Amino acid sequence: MQKFKEEVGQVVAQLVSLEPAEVLNLLEVPPDPTYGDLAFPCFTLAKSMKKPPPLIAKELSEKLSGQKGQFWEKAIPVGPYLNFHIDPKAYSREVMRQVWEQGNEYGKTNLGQGANVPVDYSSPNIAKPFGVGHIRSTVIGHALYLIYNALGYNSIGINHLGDWGTQFGKLIVAFKRWGEEQLLEDKPVDYLYQLYVEFHRKAEEDPSLDDEARSWFKKLENGDEEAVDYWNRFRQLSLETYESIYGLLGIEFEYYHGESHYNQMLDRVIDIVQEKGIAKESEGALMVDLEPYNLPSVMLRKQDGATLYITRDLAAAIYRHETFAFARSLYVVGAEQTLHFQQLFKVLELLGFEWASKCVHVPFGMIRFKEGRMSTRAGKIILLEEVLQRSIEMARAIIEEKNPDLEDKENAAQAVGLGAVRFGDLSNDRVKNIEFDWEKVLDFSGETAAYIQYSHARICSILRKAGGDFLQWDDRVVSLLVEDEEICLIKSLALLPEKIITSAESYRPSVLARYLIDVARDFNRLYHNCPVLSSEAELKHGRLLLISATRQVLANGLALLGIIAPEKM
Repeated sequence: MQKFKEEVGQVVAQLVSLEPAEVLNLLEVPPDPTYGDLAFPCFTLAKSMKKPPPLIAKELSEKLSGQKGQFWEKAIPVGPYLNFHIDPKAYSREVMRQVWEQGNEYGKTNLGQGANVPVDYSSPNIAKPFGVGHIRSTVIGHALYLIYNALGYNSIGINHLGDWGTQFGKLIVAFKRWGEEQLLEDKPVDYLYQLYVEFHRKAEEDPSLDDEARSWFKKLENGDEEAVDYWNRFRQLSLETYESIYGLLGIEFEYYHGESHYNQMLDRVIDIVQEKGIAKESEGALMVDLEPYNLPSVMLRKQDGATLYITRDLAAAIYRHETFAFARSLYVVGAEQTLHFQQLFKVLELLGFEWASKCVHVPFGMIRFKEGRMSTRAGKIILLEEVLQRSIEMARAIIEEKNPDLEDKENAAQAVGLGAVRFGDLSNDRVKNIEFDWEKVLDFSGETAAYIQYSHARICSILRKAGGDFLQWDDRVVSLLVEDEEICLIKSLALLPEKIITSAESYRPSVLARYLIDVARDFNRLYHNCPVLSSEAELKHGRLLLISATRQVLANGLALLGIIAPEKM
């Protein structure tokens, strides 16, 4: 599609007082495909040409009458638009040749030229279960990580663990009072979570426990050996549990830099803030006045000298820029933290860091539950691992029912089950809230990963039956693909590169997810209306090349969402 757009941009630019790049930015896709494939709106020329847009479109089409390009065959006025129609044969050859030659690389570009893009995502709290509420940050963040890599950037996965704060004082108190070593070793996170809930229950009856917890956290801040040993142990055991879940999801992080990583940098941050003169003392606390920017003021240091979460985030941002010199830095964090990031980025700007504008908060809506919002204090939480395993079990049961003789059913069930949970999130616009319930997450019909995966597996089955002889490139047989279903599918395949770019620029993997549903639908229409294996030899060859290209696009797109494309289901 890009080459077609560039050609149209050159053609129009030769007729009007615009540069090809300007024309390219104005091009639209007509709402009705019968109007054409690309539309140039003539409104922008009305003032300079002193003519109504419909007349301009008509005159431009007359200048192009009888002409055709490499990829376009005619230009027709439709109201105020000049609409270009693709030459289906030339276009089909170009698109399918690109997919054929590029294979697994099709859709990828080198826009980023190796520039670093740290992606801060997932970020569970140490000693608390990995709840399903973390699935959004985890899968959205990982998809963006993969998508930016595909565009030639160097993505850097950072898991900003919640590994500091007064909760560790509470855990130390709880473990010293009621803890059992064997239970901690057997299921560390589950047990620490139980202790955390138990602490809050008993602290309601005995408020002195909170004072004791604050005392232990103070010891931890001061480097007390016993407190640090407890903290290290709780952190390491938790991390081992989380990594098993990340392993199941196929996710690896370059860095597990939690809040504690930046403790040693906080004094420097305070010094920078004071040197720049953007903060002032208020009743012993250090404040930055953001009221002139229509934001609440922020506290960077309390009266007792303790720093806050935003102080550590300032340290993290400075550290990441000094370490990675990033092109942009993404924070995949829930929408409820929007104000926090507005304040953070504004303080960075006031400190004179030009790169503050390259910091991007990627917000997402909450997962809501019919029984109300999750609360780790009250013990109400749905475990992510439980969701994943249940989804795999459901997929296994469906495969057993529909294809009991399938080889390697376990891997297929895992691919389908994990794909269902991922896609159930990624196919939704990230800014919207999602109401979680088992029926929706585990629905394997309709607009799901399973539908796309099954389309991929169906193509693989057809190609196996055809044998390898037909998978030889031939321009001539591709030119035979002129049916509406064939051209529609080829046009869909052409869109993968720009869908990846749009997903990155909008920070919405849902763009790519919805696109893959469209490709799968276009393939299934072709499958039902245009026989492949029973067609005449040359047409059969062309259609096999087309569905092979479709398989490649589905596999490449799913991979960028972190989803496996099984060859058998």
